[in-house]
Amino acid sequence: MTRETVFTLEATPIKYGPGASTEAGWELARLGARRVMLLSDPGVIAAGITGRVRDRIEGEGIECVLFDRVGVEPTLESFQEAADFALDGGFDGFVGVGGGSSLDTAKVADLIATHGGEIMEWVNAPVGGGRKLPAPLKPLLAIPTTAGTGSEATTVAVLALPEERAKAGISHRYLRAHQGIVDPELTRSMPAEVTAACGLDVVCHAVESFVARPFDAREAPATPDERPPYQGANPVADIWSGQAIEYGGRYLRRAVADGDDMEARGAMMLGATMAGVGFGSAGTHIPHACSYPVSTLKQAYQPPGYPDDHPFVPHGISVIVTSAAVFRYTFSADPEKHRRAAELLAGEPIPEADENTLPELLLDLMRDVGAPSGLRALGFDEGDVEALVEGTLKQRRLLAVAPREVGPNEVAAILRESMENW
Repeated sequence: MTRETVFTLEATPIKYGPGASTEAGWELARLGARRVMLLSDPGVIAAGITGRVRDRIEGEGIECVLFDRVGVEPTLESFQEAADFALDGGFDGFVGVGGGSSLDTAKVADLIATHGGEIMEWVNAPVGGGRKLPAPLKPLLAIPTTAGTGSEATTVAVLALPEERAKAGISHRYLRAHQGIVDPELTRSMPAEVTAACGLDVVCHAVESFVARPFDAREAPATPDERPPYQGANPVADIWSGQAIEYGGRYLRRAVADGDDMEARGAMMLGATMAGVGFGSAGTHIPHACSYPVSTLKQAYQPPGYPDDHPFVPHGISVIVTSAAVFRYTFSADPEKHRRAAELLAGEPIPEADENTLPELLLDLMRDVGAPSGLRALGFDEGDVEALVEGTLKQRRLLAVAPREVGPNEVAAILRESMENW
C-alpha cells in the first residue's frame, strides 16, 4: 500500500465577537447576494434572534424570505421541504440562523437550489448515492446560536432516517459556508441543559479528531478528488481540536452554571468553531458512529430544557454517552495522544495517565453538567445492542478514521459498557 503523504485543511472565514451578528447584512452584500432565503427554527424565531438578523439583512437593501420550519433533528422530509422552498424561491444566497439543524438545512437547501437532484443522491454511501458536488454553491452565511456542532465551520450536513433507524450525512468541501458569524450574545438565553448537551458535543468531537487515526496511515488516493473530507489526525487539525478540548474543560461548567457568564459563553462558542475546523479535517469516529442509531432507534427520552413536543436524544448526549468506553478501548492505539487529550481537558500535566484517565475526566464533566448516566437512561437496554451495532457499522466514513479498528463484537462491548457509566 502506498501511504498518504498529503493532508488538507480549509477553514471557513469567521467573524467572532459580541454583536457580530449585526453585520449579517453587510456580509451578504459583500458576497453579492440580493435575494436570500433565511432558515431558522421556531425556538430561535420565538427568542427574537431571527427577526433581528432579518432586520439587519433588509437594512442593507437585500430581500429576505424566511423559512421557519427547520426540524430540530432534521430528517429527509424536513430537508426536502426546505429544498422545495429554495427551488421555488429564486434565491441567490442563503442564511442559516440557529443550531446545527438550521445550518445543515441551509446547506442542503443551497445544494439542491444550486445543483438540483434528489437529496439521497448526495448522501454518503452506503446509505445514499455518494454523488460528489460538481461546483461551489451559492453564497451561504452561517450564524450559530448554540455552542455545539461547529456546523458553521464544517463541510457536513446530517439528517435522520427514521425508517432506517439511522442517521447519514452529506459531506463535501463545497458544503462549507462562505462566511460564519459567531456571536456569543446569541447563546445568552440558552437553557442550562441545552448548553450542557451542546458543550459535550464540542468536547467529544474535539477529542475524537485529536486521537483519530493519523492521516498518513491511510492509503493514498488515486486522485486528489478521491481524498476523503475526514482525513485523519494531522498537525494542523490537532491545534484547533486541542484548543477546543482545553476550552471545554475550562469553561463548560461555568457556561452551564451561569447563562450570563459571557466569558465562558464566548469561549464555548469559539471552542465549537475551533472544533469544527479540527474535525472538519481530521474527522470524528466511533462515538459519532454510535450516536446515529442512538438518536434514531428509539424515541423514548424527553430531554430537559428542550421543547417538550416530542421525545428525542440531543446530538451532544448521543455522542458523549459512549465516549468513556470508546476512549478506554482506543487508548492502546496511541497512549501519548490520549494522555495529551486528558491533560488539555484537565488543564494540568498528567504524566502517569493510563487508559482510564481520559474516560474518568469525561465522566466527571458529564456528571458536573447534569448529563444522563448512560444508554439505559435514554431508554435502551441489552436487547437493543444488536440493532445499535448494525446502525453503527453503517457509518463507514466515520469508522475509517478510528484509531483502532472495530467490528461487531467490539462495538457491542462498547455499547454494553456504556449502558451505565456511573
